[in-house]
Amino acid sequence: MSTRNVNRGERLTIIERLLFRNGQGLRAVEIAESCGVDRRTVYRDLATLDKLGVPVYQQDGRFFIKRDYYLAPMRMNFNEAMALFIAARAYSRIGEQQNPHLVSALNKLCAALPEPLASHVGYVTDWIRASPIDRNYMQVLETIIRGWVERRRVKLWGSSKTGSLFTREFATYFIEPLPSGGLLVVGWDDASRSIRSLQVSAIKRVKLLDTTYEIPESLDRRPYLESTWGVTSIEGGERSQVILAFAPDVTPLIRERLWHPSQRIETLPDKRCTLTVHVSDWREILPWVRSWGPAVEVMEPTALRLELGAEAANAASLYQRTPARSR
Repeated sequence: MSTRNVNRGERLTIIERLLFRNGQGLRAVEIAESCGVDRRTVYRDLATLDKLGVPVYQQDGRFFIKRDYYLAPMRMNFNEAMALFIAARAYSRIGEQQNPHLVSALNKLCAALPEPLASHVGYVTDWIRASPIDRNYMQVLETIIRGWVERRRVKLWGSSKTGSLFTREFATYFIEPLPSGGLLVVGWDDASRSIRSLQVSAIKRVKLLDTTYEIPESLDRRPYLESTWGVTSIEGGERSQVILAFAPDVTPLIRERLWHPSQRIETLPDKRCTLTVHVSDWREILPWVRSWGPAVEVMEPTALRLELGAEAANAASLYQRTPARSR
């Protein structure tokens, strides 16, 4: 609680920020305590914010901001703006689905930049806009994000990697992008009574529920943020051990990074190194293993070794044939 004396302009900014950060809304007495004023002053300030175009509304004795219509004020220098553009451009290349909100955000960023930066950002934005949009995917993602912001549980319908259907209630703790281009939703899964993660692409339908939740202060996000690939899946179950042997020339790179919280690295007599990790499904690291090409050999599990061996044999067969000449 802050009780320091502030002028009205500062107080309006504080109230606006408080309402924006609290998706569950705030009572007038809570705003008054945070600003160090009485409730009558808060009501006058809220009326002023409404006249200034801030979409404030009241429901069940609590005040909210209509987030779909709210433009959060933000000041950035050129380097900060370009850092966001570069990050958005990188995601637009690898994202499993096109996000129209990314295009909208880049348009606003473009309007705030000087030439020649604005011209380039505008050109890239038009380029991204041409990509098709999966409306159902976006509706699922938007609903999950709204539930996260308002701390409301959601009911999920989808299919697992094995093709089995699932229905469960879920409390979103955070969303994390994956190197494969997917998005991982991490939160409390009521069915297993534990923290689980699920790729957004596996969810086919979402319903926003009225029940609320709190994100535990003791939540350890590091295992999900440190990993190069997905850490776990909503199906749970036993974890698979994966052992990879890397060539001597890439061994220094393997040893200097944290690829997975469970990793164990050992040096072999032939100067190769092995990376041992435990994952819920070896398929989640398949794209990453492929990216190393002949610099890696799969030692375990047998299924992963056979999968990559078959791919290598098919590729060898393809390139041993004489290419057909175009007529």
